Amino acid sequence: MMNRKLFWRLFEPAFWIAGLSLLAFSNPEEEHMSLCVFKNLGWENCWGCGIGHSISYIFRGDFSASFEEHIFGIPVFIILIVHIVHTLIKIKKTL
Repeated sequence: MMNRKLFWRLFEPAFWIAGLSLLAFSNPEEEHMSLCVFKNLGWENCWGCGIGHSISYIFRGDFSASFEEHIFGIPVFIILIVHIVHTLIKIKKTL
């Protein structure tokens, strides 16, 4: 049985992997429900709107559409992947 400390260490990378997996299988060209608080309050745009679509375009290999959707989509994607890998390596070393 997995101990509680290990579970919580694995929770964060599992959360990011699940989020990226959902973006990989979502269609960025379809309108869908938004989790953006500002959009749900009626604002047109906020500084984060479009980053999910941008990452979805990255999974499709359409980097120009990704950049057009949100300028920080590619850097955020790279940072998340590096963070996930770094965290998993750190967990493996402590085992």
